[in-house]
Amino acid sequence: MAGFKLPTFNDRAAASRAAKQRAVEKQRTKTAPDPEAAAARAAALAAKEAAAAERRAAHKAAIEAEKAAKAEQRAKAQAEADEAAERAAAARRAAPVPHIPTAAELKAARDARYAARKARQRK
Repeated sequence: MAGFKLPTFNDRAAASRAAKQRAVEKQRTKTAPDPEAAAARAAALAAKEAAAAERRAAHKAAIEAEKAAKAEQRAKAQAEADEAAERAAAARRAAPVPHIPTAAELKAARDARYAARKARQRK
């Protein structure tokens, strides 16, 4: 059994040239693409792109409709909130202002209680 023989530079260069030559020959032997098949592929691709564009347009329209519905709902909620605030403000305006007694009125009430207490004790 023979041992491993390390390839020389010339051996490696020859192997590289042979590989390049095989690749060139492989490219030369390829047949030209069939124009009908290429046209069919192009038509299929165009149809696929048109369908994708249609789906994108439908999706975009659905998103816009959803945005419009949400905006309408927000506007309705805002109108209801404004109406409720207006009703509350009207109720506050219509409510009577509570009477805050003055210092003289407080003194008079205190004096009346004092007098009543003294009258009860005299009986």
